[in-house]
Amino acid sequence: MRLKSDTILITGGSSGIGLEMAKQLIALGNTVIVTGRDMTKLETTKRELPKIHVYQSDVSDSRAIKDLYSRVTSDFPKLNILINNAGIMRAVDFNDTEYEMICNEIDIDLSGPIRMVQQFLPHLKKQPDAAIINVTSGLAFISFDKAPVYSAAKSGLHSYTKTLRLQLKSTKVKVFELAPPKTSAPLFARSNQGVAKKGRLPTMDVPKVVSIAISSIQKDKLEILPGLSKLLKFAGRIQL
Repeated sequence: MRLKSDTILITGGSSGIGLEMAKQLIALGNTVIVTGRDMTKLETTKRELPKIHVYQSDVSDSRAIKDLYSRVTSDFPKLNILINNAGIMRAVDFNDTEYEMICNEIDIDLSGPIRMVQQFLPHLKKQPDAAIINVTSGLAFISFDKAPVYSAAKSGLHSYTKTLRLQLKSTKVKVFELAPPKTSAPLFARSNQGVAKKGRLPTMDVPKVVSIAISSIQKDKLEILPGLSKLLKFAGRIQL
C-alpha cells in the first residue's frame, strides 16, 4: 500500500502507538481520523495535530461503534483503512479479580477490534484499495502470567487476524498484523503499573515501532514483528 492520500481511522489514537501512527501518517499526506474515550485527550491531540480529525467513541460499546460508523462514513466516504489499536493491559491475579474487570479487558482488546471490523468491512470492501491493520502484541505468542487476560486477548486477535486474512484474500481488503514488543508507550502506566514493575524486557521507542510498521505496510508485508517480537514468536513455539 502506498499510504499516501488514504483516509485512515485509528482507534485509541490519542496516545502511544496510535498517536504516533497518526503523526507519521499525516506527514505522508494522509487524512487521519482518531477515536478515544476521553474527550479531553482528544482535544489535546487536536491542538497538537490541527490536521487530525477526532471522534469520541468506545470500542467496547457496540452502539457507540454503530454511531461512529454512521458519522465517519458520512463525513469521510473515502475511508479505506482501519487501524484497530485501542487496548488496555492490567495486572490480573485470577484469585482476586472481579469478573467484570476481566470481561472489560476482553471487550476492549479482542471483541472491540472484531466489532469494528464487522461494522466497517462492508464499507471497506467498496473501496478500490483498502486495508485492516490489527495491533496485537509480542505477548500474543507467549503465556504472560502478569497480564494473562491481555496476553490471551492478543493471542485471540492474532488468530482472528490470520483467519480474516484468509477469508478476505479474494477481496481488495488487505489484512495486516502489527505485533509490537514492549514499547515506551504509556500502556502500562495507563492500565496498571504492576505489569511494568514486573516486566523485564527492554523497551522499543514508539516512533521506531511505527516507522517499521509503516515501511512494512508500504511493502505489503502482512505480519509485522518489530524488535523482540520475532524472538517472542519463536519462544512461543518452543513453549508449546
